[in-house]
Amino acid sequence: MAKPNKKGPVKTIDVLCGRCKTLLFKYRKGGKGALIKCFKERISKDFTQQACVCPECQTLFARDTLVRGAPAYKIIGSKAIVK
Repeated sequence: MAKPNKKGPVKTIDVLCGRCKTLLFKYRKGGKGALIKCFKERISKDFTQQACVCPECQTLFARDTLVRGAPAYKIIGSKAIVK
């Protein structure tokens, strides 16, 4: 399978915690579908101290995984929302 495009899209979105609405990171997302996975190389600014854990309420919002050979975060249900 093909790897995701390194340059990627230029439009950035804010990814917030679904529980406390804390800003988790800014992500360069392509397309208009729901946020299911976040490739680590497309995260432009990360506000978390621990990977996949909200810094405010300590909720686990994603799982660390490999998607198409690239490291990514797989979002759990509605634990992270897009603004």
